[in-house]
Amino acid sequence: MRVRSRRKSNSDDNVGTALDRPLLLNFGAKETQRDYKSGQRGTEECLKLSWNLIPGQNCWPAVVIAAGLLLAGVIGLFHAWCVYSIHENLLWFSHLKEVEREISFRTECGLYYSYYKQMLKAPSVQQGLYELIHDNTTESKRTINILQRMNIYQEVFLSILYRILPIQTYLEPIYFYIYTVFALQTVYVFALFITSWLLSDSWLAGALSGVWYILNRVDTTRVEFTISLRENWSIPFFALQVAAITCYLRPQLKPIHQRVVLWLVFVSTFCFCLTWQFNQFVLLVQALIIFTLDCLDFFTAEQVVSLYLMQVLSLLLVWLLQFCNTMILGSLVLSFIVSALFIKHFQTGLKTGSFVIRVGKLALHTLLVLTSTFTINYSAKKILQLKSDEHIFKFIKAKFGFGATRDFDASLYLCEEAFGLLPLDTFERLAGTVLLYPYLCTLSVLFILLLLVALSNLSTNGSGQASREKEDRTFRMRPDVAYNLLHTVFFGLLAFSTMRMKYLWTGHMCAFAAFGVCGKEVWMLYLRVLHCNTKTTMRLIRYSVPIVILAFLYYKFWPRLMEEISELREFYDPDTVELMEWIRLKTPKRAVFAGSMQLLAGIKLCTGRVLTNHPHYEDQALRERTRQVYQIYARQSAEEVHKVLGSVGADYIVLEDSICYERRHSRGCRLRDLLDLANGHTSLLSPRCLLHRSHDPPI
Repeated sequence: MRVRSRRKSNSDDNVGTALDRPLLLNFGAKETQRDYKSGQRGTEECLKLSWNLIPGQNCWPAVVIAAGLLLAGVIGLFHAWCVYSIHENLLWFSHLKEVEREISFRTECGLYYSYYKQMLKAPSVQQGLYELIHDNTTESKRTINILQRMNIYQEVFLSILYRILPIQTYLEPIYFYIYTVFALQTVYVFALFITSWLLSDSWLAGALSGVWYILNRVDTTRVEFTISLRENWSIPFFALQVAAITCYLRPQLKPIHQRVVLWLVFVSTFCFCLTWQFNQFVLLVQALIIFTLDCLDFFTAEQVVSLYLMQVLSLLLVWLLQFCNTMILGSLVLSFIVSALFIKHFQTGLKTGSFVIRVGKLALHTLLVLTSTFTINYSAKKILQLKSDEHIFKFIKAKFGFGATRDFDASLYLCEEAFGLLPLDTFERLAGTVLLYPYLCTLSVLFILLLLVALSNLSTNGSGQASREKEDRTFRMRPDVAYNLLHTVFFGLLAFSTMRMKYLWTGHMCAFAAFGVCGKEVWMLYLRVLHCNTKTTMRLIRYSVPIVILAFLYYKFWPRLMEEISELREFYDPDTVELMEWIRLKTPKRAVFAGSMQLLAGIKLCTGRVLTNHPHYEDQALRERTRQVYQIYARQSAEEVHKVLGSVGADYIVLEDSICYERRHSRGCRLRDLLDLANGHTSLLSPRCLLHRSHDPPI
C-alpha cells in the first residue's frame, strides 16, 4: 500500500481531592509517630467541623470527583477523535471502495476482520457460530475451530451487537467496527487518568498523563493503522486492570470497596485475556511483580492471594470459552501461580527471623518456586502434547544468546525490526515532549526508596511487635506506589528487549511520570533536602509545575498536532486492488490459494477464498505448513515445489516481487536466505520465483 498526498477540499483550580491523606513518608520527624497521629487527628476533626459549618461544603468532594471524571472522559474522547481523524485523512477512508477499505486491513488485521464480516454474512447468529467452530476455509484440507484457535470473541460480540442494534440503515458494518476500536482508546486514556489520579491525589496528574499519551502517539499506540490488531483490543483493558489494582492496594480501603474493586480487577483481566493470545506472557510479568512485592513484605497475604486468584480465574474462564485451549493450561503463568501459592502455604515462618535468616529463606523460597514452576510446566506440556508456543521460547533462547538457531520460525522473528531492541530514537522523542525527564527522576528516586523500604521490611522481625515497628520506621512506601513502580520497571525491561512490547510500557510511563510531577512522595524528598518542606510550598509546587508543563506542551505541540490531524492523503494500491478483483471474478469460490501469510489474509477478507496458511502463528502444524508453502521462494526444483503445493491442495500461487527481489532485509535475513538455512543446504539452483520470472518451465 502506498499513501500519496491529496489537495485539501474547499468545502481553578480544582486539581486535588478535598482532603489529603496522611503521608506515608516520615523522614526524621522529632515527634513520635503516635504523638504525630494523635495531634493530626485532633486538627483534622477541628477542620472538619469548621468546614461542615459552611453551607454546601459537604458536597464539595463529590463535585471535585465529578469534575475529574468529566475531564478524564473529555481527554479520552479527544484522543479517540484524533486517531479517527488521522486514520480518515491518511487513507481518505470515507471515499474508498469496499475492496480498498478491506485491503487497508493489512496482514493479520485482515484475517481477524474477515471473521466479523463472515458472521454478518451468515443467515443467523447460530449459523455463523457453527461456521466458525467448523471452519474449512482458513486452512485447506483441514477443519478447525476458530473460536478455539484464535482470540476473536470481540468480532463475534460486535457482529451480534450490530445485528440487534437499530443502526444498519445509517452506519456501515466497517464503521461500527472501527468506531468501537477507537472508542476503546477513550477507555485507555481514562484508565491512565484514573491511575495517576489515585497515585497522586490530584486529577491534574490525570490530565497531564492524558496529554502526554496523546502527544507521544507514535510510541504509545499504533491503532490508527493497525485497527484490528489484538493488542489494540486488549491493552485498554490491561490499563483498566492496573487502575483497579492501584485502587485495591490503596491504604485504609473499606472491605466492601475492596470486594467491588476486586470484581473490577477480575472483569478487566478477563477481557484482557479474552482478546489477546499473548495474555499469558503479560500476566506472567505481572505475577512476577506480585511475587517480588510479596517477598519484600509490601503486600498482605490476603492481597497476594486475591490478585493471584483473579489471574487464575480469568485464564480458566477464557480456557473454557476457547473450548479448552491447551495453550492456556500449559502457560508458564498458571504453573508459576500454582507453585507460588502451594509453596507459600507449606513454607511457614517465611517472614520471621533476623535479616540474614529472612534473606536466606527468601532465596530458598524463590528457588523452590522457580524449580516447581518449570517442573509443572514441563509435565503439563508433555501430558497435553503442547507445541503451540515452542517457537516463542526458541526465539527467546536465540535472542538472548543461548545458542544460535537454524529454526525457521525463530529466525523470522529475529529478523523483524519489531522484535529487536528498542531503538534509541525512542528516547529522543519522549524527551522532546518533556516526558522522559520527570519519568527518570521519579523512577530513580522511588526505586532507591523502594530498596531502603525493602531492607527495612526484611530487618523487621515477624513477631507481634512487627506492626508497631513498621509505624516507627523512617522510610515507608504505599503498596500502590510500590506496585506501579515495579510495573514500570518490569515492563520497561520488556520494552527494551523487544520493541513491539513498548506499547505495554509507554502508556503507563505517562501515568507514572505525571504521578511524579503531581504527587507528594518525590517532592517531599526534594523539599526535605532543601529544608523547606512546608504545606504551602508543597501545594504551590504540586499545582504550579504541572500547569507550567501543560502550558508549554500546549504552546509547542498544539499547532503541530492540528497540522498532523488536518494533513490530507489518499490510499493508493492499484496492483492489490486489481489482484483482488481478478480473484473474485475469475476464480472458483472454493479455489485454494498459496502465498505469503500477509497477502493471504487479505485474500480471505476480500474474496473469501480458501487459504493454505495464514498469519496466526500459534499452531505447530500451521507453522510447518507455512515453511513448506514458502519453498516457492527457496532454491528448490519445480518438481519438489509442485509436490509440496499439491499436498496442501493449492490451486493458485501468488508470487510477490517484494519477497522475490527483497530489499527490506539485509543479506541473511531475506526470506530465501532463511529458507536455505532451515533446509540445511545452499543449492546451486536459483530461487524458484526468480526462475519463474525468467520463463523457466512452469510448475
